[in-house]
Amino acid sequence: MAKRGEIRVGIGGWTFEPWRGVFYPEKLAQKGELAYAGSKLTAIEINGTFYGSQKPESFRKWRGETPDSFVFSMKGPRFATNRRVLAEAGDSVKRFLESGITELGPKLGPINWQLAATKKFDPEDIAAFLQLLPPKQDGHALRHVIEVRHASFMVPEFIALLRERGVAAVFADEPDYPYFFDPTASFVYLRLQCASESEPLGYAPDVLDDWAARAKAWAGGQMPDGLPLVGTPPQAEPRDVFLFMINGHKPKAPAAAMALIERLK
Repeated sequence: MAKRGEIRVGIGGWTFEPWRGVFYPEKLAQKGELAYAGSKLTAIEINGTFYGSQKPESFRKWRGETPDSFVFSMKGPRFATNRRVLAEAGDSVKRFLESGITELGPKLGPINWQLAATKKFDPEDIAAFLQLLPPKQDGHALRHVIEVRHASFMVPEFIALLRERGVAAVFADEPDYPYFFDPTASFVYLRLQCASESEPLGYAPDVLDDWAARAKAWAGGQMPDGLPLVGTPPQAEPRDVFLFMINGHKPKAPAAAMALIERLK
């Protein structure tokens, strides 16, 4: 059998009141929500790390409450990314990486460095920031992904910089953000943000079918049909896929994620 990448599908965080009684069963204790989410999903993106540091014991606890195959991605801190000169973020990056994230062990997934929507593409500054992102921490391999929200990044030079460092770009379906479908790392990372309240599963069935087919293509070492590239065509190789249902109508995010997981079986 040909080698394939792993596909992980999840949501952003696990504590959200509108999910109680809809995704989470009635009367489920809040302390049991992560374990329940771990039984239905295969990944979660931790948002709280964007706003402040977490304790090492929290990462250990989360690791212990989820299945062996589960993965946590997380956002890098805003103190590193919400600044005019990203090249000056070294101390913030270092503090975050030393804050205990490796307590997740093999469940440590990609780190999403989300830039401010006002941050424009500055080749020298972006290259310097990418140099601040190490490949390892405490003996654990790190995977980095950068989320940009300004159209100036949609140039081949940005794709080339990412590919040189083995860093991924976030693929988003939000129409106000740049569209990147260029694989630049050993994995691809998607944040789908257009769930609709009017759709029972957040997304129409045919749209979920399309995303499932695309995830399978990337995992199988192919490029999905019909997705435009900004840079040169990527090398054909199996890639891990991380796909998160994030915003839009957020109450539908778990339903959308579970529907996609069913399509991937």
